[in-house]
Amino acid sequence: MKKILIVIDMQKDFVDGSLGTDEAQAIVPNAFKKIQDHSGDIIVTYDTHSEDYLSTPEGLKLPVKHCIKGSDGWKLDAHIEHALSSKRYIAVEKPTFGSVALPDIIRDMCIDEDFEIELIGLCTDICVISNALLLKAAFPEKKISVDSSCCAGVTKELHEKALAVMRSCQIDII
Repeated sequence: MKKILIVIDMQKDFVDGSLGTDEAQAIVPNAFKKIQDHSGDIIVTYDTHSEDYLSTPEGLKLPVKHCIKGSDGWKLDAHIEHALSSKRYIAVEKPTFGSVALPDIIRDMCIDEDFEIELIGLCTDICVISNALLLKAAFPEKKISVDSSCCAGVTKELHEKALAVMRSCQIDII
């Protein structure tokens, strides 16, 4: 069985940059170990915005410039980048919370092979939950899990609420 690890938005701006939190910084060692120990396929998503971010619908609701393509904050956290340095992975830039390209990428990776998906990353209550639910809708019969020790939300409370919602949608929470 193919095991796919999806690393969601472990970028500098979400770890210790413009939208970083102590909770995000605290999960980096767990995510580092998870990536290093994973022997299957890996997909890494990048929240990706352009310089006009503040005038976009998202930017009007979250007026904090972040993950501007090519900026330092758009890059992966250095520890995560190091964990991935010896791995082959597919990088996916996404302009919004969930990547509608992920199901097709996974279908292409797996052809007729059975698979399961595990997600880690930031933020539990925004991009992790969006991608987990999108993937559960695309693959309702597949095992999809989220490692809560490798995720952090905007707040601890929102992290826990997002995990509860995913659990109620039959996503396994580790």
